[in-house]
Amino acid sequence: MSKRNKIIYWIATIWLSLGMVSTGIVQIMKMEAEVELIINKLGYPVYFLTLLGVWKLLGVVAVLVPRFPLVKEWAYAGFFFAMSGAVFSHIAMGSAAIDFFGPSLLIVLTVVSWYFRPAERRVVAV
Repeated sequence: MSKRNKIIYWIATIWLSLGMVSTGIVQIMKMEAEVELIINKLGYPVYFLTLLGVWKLLGVVAVLVPRFPLVKEWAYAGFFFAMSGAVFSHIAMGSAAIDFFGPSLLIVLTVVSWYFRPAERRVVAV
Protein backbone atom coordinates (compact mmCIF):
# COMPACT_ATOMS: atom_id res chain seq x y z
CA MET A 1 0.00 0.00 0.00
CA SER A 2 1.42 3.35 -0.99
CA LYS A 3 2.05 6.08 1.55
CA ARG A 4 -0.54 8.29 -0.19
CA ASN A 5 -3.24 5.63 0.08
CA LYS A 6 -2.40 5.00 3.73
CA ILE A 7 -2.74 8.73 4.49
CA ILE A 8 -6.07 8.92 2.63
CA TYR A 9 -7.32 5.86 4.52
CA TRP A 10 -6.42 7.18 7.96
CA ILE A 11 -7.74 10.69 7.35
CA ALA A 12 -11.06 9.34 6.07
CA THR A 13 -11.26 6.72 8.82
CA ILE A 14 -10.51 9.18 11.64
CA TRP A 15 -13.09 11.70 10.37
CA LEU A 16 -15.63 8.91 9.84
CA SER A 17 -15.00 7.63 13.35
CA LEU A 18 -15.31 11.10 14.88
CA GLY A 19 -18.58 11.69 13.04
CA MET A 20 -20.05 8.35 14.04
CA VAL A 21 -18.93 8.60 17.67
CA SER A 22 -20.23 12.14 18.09
CA THR A 23 -23.62 11.43 16.52
CA GLY A 24 -23.83 8.07 18.29
CA ILE A 25 -23.29 9.69 21.69
CA VAL A 26 -25.87 12.39 20.91
CA GLN A 27 -28.35 9.69 19.95
CA ILE A 28 -27.71 7.55 23.03
CA MET A 29 -28.04 10.61 25.29
CA LYS A 30 -31.30 11.47 23.49
CA MET A 31 -30.50 15.16 23.32
CA GLU A 32 -33.57 17.34 22.92
CA ALA A 33 -32.78 18.54 19.39
CA GLU A 34 -32.14 14.97 18.21
CA VAL A 35 -35.37 13.71 19.77
CA GLU A 36 -37.26 16.58 18.10
CA LEU A 37 -35.72 15.68 14.74
CA ILE A 38 -36.30 11.94 14.95
CA ILE A 39 -39.91 12.14 16.19
CA ASN A 40 -41.45 15.29 14.76
CA LYS A 41 -39.53 15.76 11.51
CA LEU A 42 -38.72 12.19 10.47
CA GLY A 43 -41.45 10.25 12.24
CA TYR A 44 -39.34 7.54 13.90
CA PRO A 45 -39.84 6.27 17.48
CA VAL A 46 -37.45 7.50 20.19
CA TYR A 47 -35.98 4.03 20.84
CA PHE A 48 -34.56 4.19 17.32
CA LEU A 49 -32.00 6.71 18.64
CA THR A 50 -30.58 4.21 21.12
CA LEU A 51 -30.39 1.50 18.48
CA LEU A 52 -28.57 3.74 15.98
CA GLY A 53 -26.27 5.19 18.62
CA VAL A 54 -25.14 1.81 19.91
CA TRP A 55 -24.64 0.47 16.39
CA LYS A 56 -22.52 3.49 15.47
CA LEU A 57 -20.26 3.11 18.51
CA LEU A 58 -19.83 -0.63 17.94
CA GLY A 59 -19.14 0.03 14.25
CA VAL A 60 -16.37 2.49 15.09
CA VAL A 61 -14.75 -0.07 17.39
CA ALA A 62 -14.97 -2.68 14.62
CA VAL A 63 -13.42 -0.39 12.02
CA LEU A 64 -10.57 0.79 14.25
CA VAL A 65 -9.40 -2.42 15.95
CA PRO A 66 -6.90 -4.60 14.12
CA ARG A 67 -7.98 -7.93 12.63
CA PHE A 68 -11.57 -9.16 12.20
CA PRO A 69 -11.92 -8.09 8.53
CA LEU A 70 -15.38 -9.63 8.13
CA VAL A 71 -16.68 -7.60 11.09
CA LYS A 72 -15.18 -4.48 9.47
CA GLU A 73 -17.09 -5.22 6.25
CA TRP A 74 -20.32 -5.45 8.25
CA ALA A 75 -19.52 -2.20 10.05
CA TYR A 76 -18.87 -0.36 6.77
CA ALA A 77 -22.10 -1.78 5.33
CA GLY A 78 -23.99 -0.70 8.44
CA PHE A 79 -22.58 2.82 8.23
CA PHE A 80 -23.55 3.02 4.57
CA PHE A 81 -27.10 1.75 5.13
CA ALA A 82 -27.70 3.93 8.19
CA MET A 83 -26.46 7.10 6.51
CA SER A 84 -28.16 6.45 3.17
CA GLY A 85 -31.35 5.79 5.15
CA ALA A 86 -30.88 9.12 6.92
CA VAL A 87 -30.42 10.94 3.60
CA PHE A 88 -33.48 9.25 2.12
CA SER A 89 -35.55 10.02 5.23
CA HIS A 90 -34.64 13.71 5.04
CA ILE A 91 -35.43 13.86 1.34
CA ALA A 92 -38.74 12.02 1.80
CA MET A 93 -39.80 14.41 4.55
CA GLY A 94 -38.84 17.50 2.54
CA SER A 95 -36.00 18.59 4.82
CA ALA A 96 -33.66 21.38 3.79
CA ALA A 97 -30.49 20.32 1.97
CA ILE A 98 -28.37 21.29 4.99
CA ASP A 99 -30.15 18.58 7.02
CA PHE A 100 -28.77 15.76 4.91
CA PHE A 101 -25.31 17.24 4.37
CA GLY A 102 -23.92 15.45 7.47
CA PRO A 103 -25.19 12.00 6.53
CA SER A 104 -24.04 12.55 2.93
CA LEU A 105 -20.55 13.46 4.12
CA LEU A 106 -20.46 10.36 6.32
CA ILE A 107 -21.43 8.22 3.31
CA VAL A 108 -18.51 9.66 1.33
CA LEU A 109 -16.12 9.07 4.25
CA THR A 110 -17.41 5.51 4.62
CA VAL A 111 -16.79 4.72 0.95
CA VAL A 112 -13.35 6.38 0.93
CA SER A 113 -12.26 4.60 4.13
CA TRP A 114 -13.55 1.26 2.83
CA TYR A 115 -11.92 1.67 -0.60
CA PHE A 116 -8.49 2.68 0.74
CA ARG A 117 -8.31 0.20 3.65
CA PRO A 118 -5.05 -1.75 3.89
CA ALA A 119 -4.82 -5.35 2.70
CA GLU A 120 -4.74 -6.71 6.26
CA ARG A 121 -8.13 -5.07 6.89
CA ARG A 122 -9.78 -6.71 3.87
CA VAL A 123 -11.68 -9.98 3.68
CA VAL A 124 -9.60 -12.57 1.87
CA ALA A 125 -11.53 -14.50 -0.81
CA VAL A 126 -11.25 -18.25 -0.38
